[in-house]
Amino acid sequence: MTLEKLQAANPRDVNVYAPYYQGRKRSALPLAISLYQTGSLEGIRKIEGGESIPFVASWSVSSLPADLTRCRLQFDGNADLSYEIILANFEFVDFLIEVLFNFKSSRSADFSQGFYRKLLRLDD
Repeated sequence: MTLEKLQAANPRDVNVYAPYYQGRKRSALPLAISLYQTGSLEGIRKIEGGESIPFVASWSVSSLPADLTRCRLQFDGNADLSYEIILANFEFVDFLIEVLFNFKSSRSADFSQGFYRKLLRLDD
């Protein structure tokens, strides 16, 4: 499924997550929950001054915001370029909201710099 074809998630599913977000992020929540429920995303990581690298992200899906999501990213179809992160669902959905905002402005599916910093444990 492409991001253009995402349909808003069921309001019942969205309402469980609503208290975690305000303003613009809350308005993007129905599509972000829908993306979360698909369990995967194919995208391209832009590399400044270099070639972009395709990736596939996959994650576990749960209906509760406080549950943990295990997300795995594999770059360029190469098992040696696989990374994994575990975080609370509401935090992961926040990163998916950023993916949607990024896609809206650049037409490219990619996670934010903050997500990659967390994935690579650069802030630990």
